[in-house]
Amino acid sequence: MGKVSEKKREKQDTLFVGSLEKGLRVMSAFSAHRTELGLMEIAEITGMDKSAAQRFTNTLHRTGYLEKDAETRRFRPSLRFLELAAAYLWSDPFVQLAMPKLIEFSRSIGERVNAARPAGSDIIYVIRIPTQLTSFSAMLIGKRVQALSSSSGRIIVAHFDEERRRDALANWPIDRVTPKTVTDRALLAKEVEEAAARGYGIAVDQNIINEIGISAPVFNQAGEVAGTVQCSVSHLKWPLERVHAEIAPRLMEIANSIILPR
Repeated sequence: MGKVSEKKREKQDTLFVGSLEKGLRVMSAFSAHRTELGLMEIAEITGMDKSAAQRFTNTLHRTGYLEKDAETRRFRPSLRFLELAAAYLWSDPFVQLAMPKLIEFSRSIGERVNAARPAGSDIIYVIRIPTQLTSFSAMLIGKRVQALSSSSGRIIVAHFDEERRRDALANWPIDRVTPKTVTDRALLAKEVEEAAARGYGIAVDQNIINEIGISAPVFNQAGEVAGTVQCSVSHLKWPLERVHAEIAPRLMEIANSIILPR
């Protein structure tokens, strides 16, 4: 983010605190693929000069949000990041309403069950209920996935109005995560149309080979899709016909029992 755009935004919003935004930018530099960062890496990722990056990382370290390795001098998130995540979970009515229903569903079906919220062109998982065979990465809340490659994202886009749906299908990013990830936007449009027709989303082999994702939309009081409840199963164990017949109706029932505020 350049200095010109920062100054322009400050003029437009007199309540905007630029130094706080920069500190949050440093915190956001860390991810599943960037668990430890050196000062120069942080400067490069955030677009700051070394001096500014040093001031903000030092402040976050002194206030307990970043840990610093005494030998390598590299930074990593502290437990205070987890406290922030917990604060979100306590504040989100979707998590509170969906969690007991999804725990019960997971126990009855013996499969991995999740809930997600839309986040721009991505979805973010806010509930993950794993099984014994679930990988570590699939257990963690907060994971982002591109919407167009997920069953949740497809059913979310399916409920957009025509103009917004067309824009999402034309411009939202879609990376080839597996050899079978659909990147052809005409085919994606067809997948979204099918999701709209049946009322739930399906994604096969899009992020993990042999995985089927099924998602049902959860609406808020304004009639917008504010989240999804989702189940992930193995294609080797669950033929697609069985997924449609046995899993989708139960997910729809759970989704329909949850009404979220605006």
